[in-house]
Amino acid sequence: MRAFPSFKTSRLFATATLLSLFLGCSNMTPEKTLYQRLGSAEGVANITELFILEIARDERVIAYFEDSNVQRFREKFIEHLCMITDGPCEYSGDTMVDIHVGMNVTEGAFTAIVEDLIEAMTKADVAIGTQNQVLDRLARLRPEIIYL
Repeated sequence: MRAFPSFKTSRLFATATLLSLFLGCSNMTPEKTLYQRLGSAEGVANITELFILEIARDERVIAYFEDSNVQRFREKFIEHLCMITDGPCEYSGDTMVDIHVGMNVTEGAFTAIVEDLIEAMTKADVAIGTQNQVLDRLARLRPEIIYL
């Protein structure tokens, strides 16, 4: 009776193990970025359009946007959303502080805008978990937006 497996058995076991590892790796797809889960460029543009429509209907916040250039807002929001979700974009707009200083954005207005974005993402069929990840990244900007 042998205490150790034969060389042939060990080699067969090692080959089978390596083969299963390689096959397992080939079935693994890299996790998509948040940007990709939003639908990449097309998805971000769609969310932005829906967001603009939500803002336009929202009596709680529309006054903050009365003097806004909607086309510039669209372009810069797309860039910003793309960038913060790990897309290939570079944000070329003003800082959040420069944009919001003097607007006196309140906690209530900030919350309303968040709700509008949630509604836009929901209408764009963005999964709740993905929405939460987007909101988490945007929430970090809160101190640069309210009460300035």
